[in-house]
Amino acid sequence: MLQKLWKLFLVFAKIGAFTFGGGYAMIPLIQKEIVEKQHWATDEEVLDMFAIAESTPGVIAVNTATFAGYKVAGVWGALVATIAIAAPAFIIISVISVFFAQFLALKWVGYAFSGIRVAVVVLIMNAGIKLGKVNQKNIFNIFLTVIAALLSALTSVNVIFILIGAMMIGIIYSLFSQKKKSVEETK
Repeated sequence: MLQKLWKLFLVFAKIGAFTFGGGYAMIPLIQKEIVEKQHWATDEEVLDMFAIAESTPGVIAVNTATFAGYKVAGVWGALVATIAIAAPAFIIISVISVFFAQFLALKWVGYAFSGIRVAVVVLIMNAGIKLGKVNQKNIFNIFLTVIAALLSALTSVNVIFILIGAMMIGIIYSLFSQKKKSVEETK
């Protein structure tokens, strides 16, 4: 058990230390570590973790780390993964805050952050494409994805409301689909 907890700590501390751009930028790294490298979960399970993590209060990366840690090693795993993913950012920000004014005045820091912003967008798009391939491909899911993306990109509607709306529409669609299927089977 201790070895498993140590592995969880190392994996999530690495993600926390080497990801710039916030919670969403961590999604591709979390997916790669959990599914491809460690084999702790499937793509479908990670997609479910992301969906639940996005719909619960808090940062998506921390919530996902908590869920993944719980899946791997129960409550202790959740605690270790949560601390591990948050600790590097806390330490880095604590150090930067001491030298904040001098740090921002450096020209190369501004250039680095410009490059990092572009890389973060590409990483998030890549994760979306990978996870989209796992999702069931039917006209309803494609339509709902396009509508949610357009609402997010073109309006100021909070993403939480888009997520809640998509969940409600998905539930209603699923209920009607199941009812229609059961009616057809009884004929």
